[in-house]
Amino acid sequence: MIKKIIFISGASRGIGLSIANYFAEIGHTVIGTSRSDFQFEKKLPNLMSYKLDINCRESIQSCIKYLKREEMLPNILINNAGITSDQIFLRMKDEQWDDVIATNLTGTFNLTKAFTKNMVKNKFGRIINISSVAGLMGNAGQVNYASAKAGLGGFTKSLAKELGSRGITVNSIAPGFIETDMTSFLNNDAKNNIMKTIPLKRFGIVDDITNAVSFLASDEAQYITGQTISIDGGLFMH
Repeated sequence: MIKKIIFISGASRGIGLSIANYFAEIGHTVIGTSRSDFQFEKKLPNLMSYKLDINCRESIQSCIKYLKREEMLPNILINNAGITSDQIFLRMKDEQWDDVIATNLTGTFNLTKAFTKNMVKNKFGRIINISSVAGLMGNAGQVNYASAKAGLGGFTKSLAKELGSRGITVNSIAPGFIETDMTSFLNNDAKNNIMKTIPLKRFGIVDDITNAVSFLASDEAQYITGQTISIDGGLFMH
């Protein structure tokens, strides 16, 4: 098995943490980031935490210089960092729109642009964007979030067309309702109402997303690019 260097944004909890732990446990080098200081609970020599604001391009350049010096430039990039700031459109503040677009869409652009050059040089790379079913079907109260995630779909398709000839695949995963901190605020009645709309009648777990990411990062997925894969229990069917 070829050891890969994997860079994951938003790795301090939830889906990102699950992905980081998985790849580190099977022997790959993993750099996980968060905008706040954090440490992974699992103490593995190939699992490194890094404080990074993906909205700050200067910080990203400093990170690249460090990784280059340590010979740890990634060949797999997982854009997972994301935030929500929900509000009905007529009450949504400008900063709620700006902050969500900046992190969920512009932050992905910033990281991807920074790391793609090395992938092109090596004629190999995997870029995996964590989107959301909200970007596919819309969601009331999430005009900002759904717009950012829908934009990520266009970003994925367009970049896949540009980088395919360089040996780089670009794909997106659109989770539905997953048991994480981002859904923990829902009360039982709300969860039950949502489950009625899901054919599999349950929320997903982080391993459901990690398994899909593992596949897209593998050699078995080398002929898949420009795709958005929904992991949502059948909530949204294309």
